[in-house]
Amino acid sequence: MAEPIISFNKVNKWYGDNFHVLRDIDLQVAAGERIVVCGPSGSGKSTLIRCINRLEDHQEGRIVVAGIELSDDVKAVEQVRRQVGMVFQQFNLFPHLTVLENLTLAPMWVGRTPRKLAEESAMQQLERVQIAEQAHKYPLQLSGGQQQRVAIARALCLTPKIMLFDEPTSALDPEMIKEVLDVMIELANQGITMICVTHEMGFAKAVADRVIFMDQGQIVEQNTPHEFFDHPQSERTKDFLSKILGG
Repeated sequence: MAEPIISFNKVNKWYGDNFHVLRDIDLQVAAGERIVVCGPSGSGKSTLIRCINRLEDHQEGRIVVAGIELSDDVKAVEQVRRQVGMVFQQFNLFPHLTVLENLTLAPMWVGRTPRKLAEESAMQQLERVQIAEQAHKYPLQLSGGQQQRVAIARALCLTPKIMLFDEPTSALDPEMIKEVLDVMIELANQGITMICVTHEMGFAKAVADRVIFMDQGQIVEQNTPHEFFDHPQSERTKDFLSKILGG
């Protein structure tokens, strides 16, 4: 067995003294694996993936990403963040910068990439998400779906090994969801390790190698999409699926 690219070992996290948001999480993710995390709101899904690039810190247990253990060591955190791209619910684009400027900012400042190279790479990523013709517009001139595709392209500009998606379609109008999911399906077929928190069960069926169901800070169930949807094991999973799939 190859070393997992992401490993959680007995990870616990609390908010304040009372809210135990992650409870004894054990999770191994193989390089190139595509995982969808689902569950009711407040179940710890977003916190789980935000721990992978230390946007949230954990209090107990070990998290190892790409061979680096996440701790209070700032250098280790920086090393991990160079390898992990993240796409949020809100697009988090700078409104006063063009699409192209949004994409070249981090490579030029963080990666010290010369402007010409950064722009060439940015255009490649914009082509990858099928939005190259919008490069010189400002974010607010774009639809929500286009803005989210720009956010995906921006994350790809740092050539990450791992992509995290935190409910990337939940702020979008229904007709824009498909264009973002199509881009994500395309990416998933290119071998990048992907963890996606989403309620889009059609996407999970199309893309995931494994679906993980969380509730109350715990991983309740995980399986292949086929087994997960057709033969859920736990009552909590069955209840969740009946609500979300409407049957």
